[in-house]
Amino acid sequence: MKKFTLQAVIFGLFFATNAFAHNVQLNQNLPSVSVTTDGELIAKGKSVSYQGWKSASLGGKVRVVQHIAGRSSAKEKNEALISAIKNAHFDRSKYQTTTIINADDAVLGTGIFVKNSAEKGKLENAHSQVILDQEGKVRKAWQLKEKDSFITVLDKNGKVQFTAEGKLTSNQIQQVIDLVKTLIAQ
Repeated sequence: MKKFTLQAVIFGLFFATNAFAHNVQLNQNLPSVSVTTDGELIAKGKSVSYQGWKSASLGGKVRVVQHIAGRSSAKEKNEALISAIKNAHFDRSKYQTTTIINADDAVLGTGIFVKNSAEKGKLENAHSQVILDQEGKVRKAWQLKEKDSFITVLDKNGKVQFTAEGKLTSNQIQQVIDLVKTLIAQ
C-alpha cells in the first residue's frame, strides 16, 4: 500500500509540474500566434496607433521577448533584466526588446491603466517593440502561467535560445546579456 501511495504522489507531482510548463522549445520558433486586438503599438510623434501582430514576424534581429501579465507585480519581476539590457547598449540595428503585455490577465478594473502604461512605455522607448494582447492569445498559445512573467531569447532567425518563467536570478540575467552579445556577434 505504501508503494502505491508513493507512486501516486510522484505521478501527481509530475503531472502537476508539467501542467504549468510552457510549450516553448529551444532551437525552435515560438509557437505561432496572432494578436489583432489591440496588437503592436506604433509610435507616431506623441501618439500611438495599433496594428495586428504575428509571432512569425520575430526574425531578423536578436531579441529578448518578455511576456508579462498586465499587473505591476509581473512587470516588476524582471525590471533588473530590463535595466541590464538598457545598460548593455546593444546595437539597435541587430537587437530589439519585444514586450508582450497580457491585458487579459490584469487586475479587474485596471485595463485602461494597463493600456495607458503600455502607450507611455512605447513613447519613452520607441525603438522597443510592444504588443498589447487584450485576449491573452499569446499566453494561451505558448501555455504560459497566469499572473507571471516569461523571458525568451531569440536568435536572428527567430529560434529560441533561452527560456525562463518568473523572476530571473542575477546569474540568469548575466546569462541573457552574454547570450545576446554572442548572438549579435554571429
